[in-house]
Amino acid sequence: MPFLTRLFVKTALIYFVAALLVGVLLAARPVLGLSGVVAGLTPVYFHLLMVGWLTQLILGVAHWMFPRFSREAPRGRDWITWTIFGLLNAGLLLRVFAEPALNSSGAHMWGWLLVLAALLQWVAGMAFVVHLWPRVRGH
Repeated sequence: MPFLTRLFVKTALIYFVAALLVGVLLAARPVLGLSGVVAGLTPVYFHLLMVGWLTQLILGVAHWMFPRFSREAPRGRDWITWTIFGLLNAGLLLRVFAEPALNSSGAHMWGWLLVLAALLQWVAGMAFVVHLWPRVRGH
């Protein structure tokens, strides 16, 4: 298994555990009387599951399993995959911090950081499509 695939999969597993912990916090909030900041974690919970766990797992396995790009570079250019990994995770981590901050403070800065987080994730997704496209084209 290529290093980048292992990195995507291990990172996905970390996000999966983080999502489950956030889910426990959300479930325990009313029982333990946790603050309103915890209530703002619902979108974070879903993003950790869908982007951090599921999307990252899919990207890592696709990087490994899809048809070869060429003999010289079977998975394409590694720098692009590193960039995808960096953009996706930077966007997700930014969202993890900005979402509860926006909910608790309401400051416009946090809203703009959420926009930046979404943009980083979108660029990562588009870069993945462009990078993988040649590996799935018909002959």
